[in-house]
Amino acid sequence: MGSRVSREDFEWVDTDEPHAQRKREILAKYPEIKSLMKPDPNLIWTISMMVLAQLVSFYLVQDLDWKWVLVWSYVFGSTINHSVTLGMHEISHSFPFGHHRALWNSWFGIFANLPLGIPISVSYKKYHMDHHRHLGVGGLDVGIPTDFEAWFFCTTFRKLVWVTFQPLFVLLRPLVINQKPITYLEIINTVTQIIFDIIVYYVFGIKSLVYMLAAALLGLGFQPIAGHFIADHYMFLKGHETYSYYGPLNFLTFNVGYHNEHHDFPNIPGKNLPLVRKIAAEYYDKLPQYNSWVKVLFDFVMDDTLSPYSRVKRLQKGKQLLEKHSQNQGKFCKDFK
Repeated sequence: MGSRVSREDFEWVDTDEPHAQRKREILAKYPEIKSLMKPDPNLIWTISMMVLAQLVSFYLVQDLDWKWVLVWSYVFGSTINHSVTLGMHEISHSFPFGHHRALWNSWFGIFANLPLGIPISVSYKKYHMDHHRHLGVGGLDVGIPTDFEAWFFCTTFRKLVWVTFQPLFVLLRPLVINQKPITYLEIINTVTQIIFDIIVYYVFGIKSLVYMLAAALLGLGFQPIAGHFIADHYMFLKGHETYSYYGPLNFLTFNVGYHNEHHDFPNIPGKNLPLVRKIAAEYYDKLPQYNSWVKVLFDFVMDDTLSPYSRVKRLQKGKQLLEKHSQNQGKFCKDFK
């Protein structure tokens, strides 16, 4: 299946990503999978109930002691908020209302964004589509860490910091890697979110506002569900760039753990991905897979051979191969261990 190797640079390859070819093979063998390519209206009610649950929690935490505000923001709020972000992932693929109602999906994404406190829904869709079209391509896929992130966060302590504050790096990364013009929907998303945050502050108070923002930061940082950020594409085994997780946390994450299946068929909603695996089992059962996102986080932080460099990376087509990073970058990591 491959072996782990010391990382001082990304794993540069000149091959195409594997998902398009596997999709063609699977559809040729199992054309019935096309019947799974349809909207999932149940997402409308599921995501709406999660937003409502957070609104209720704003009311419940407003008079708690600060320590309990932070405890509940991690135990409950972070879990709901992370689930909401994965609901927005489903929305970015137009699953709630279907592709023929793209604007409806955008409005719904702005609504789903409210309990997070930070406007990300519209921008996320804009960049997430590049992640699917250009997996691992430098300058296009903002899921790839910047050179600075990979170079600096190379020790156990620094990786822990990087994982904990990963939401901030994800928010800033597009500005460095692939900045795009701001759209009118992003402006609407931002204005709506600011107004909502102000309402939360004036209706419920500062504790509810802190609860909301802390839940977003904690939920996307060092939290069990957030293990999928590392599990999805960080290369634990050489030669494998996408991994699936088939454990119980998929229940809270719209089956995002079925990540090989998702990248093979990004037009199939999460609820149908287990059926994809069942139909084409011989393609997926042989691929490396996880049964614990918590272990993924632990291994990533503690294993010296793993770092933000542990990603497959491709050059944009038409560009010549760039020189590798100097050996001094790797030495920097060793000097601080």
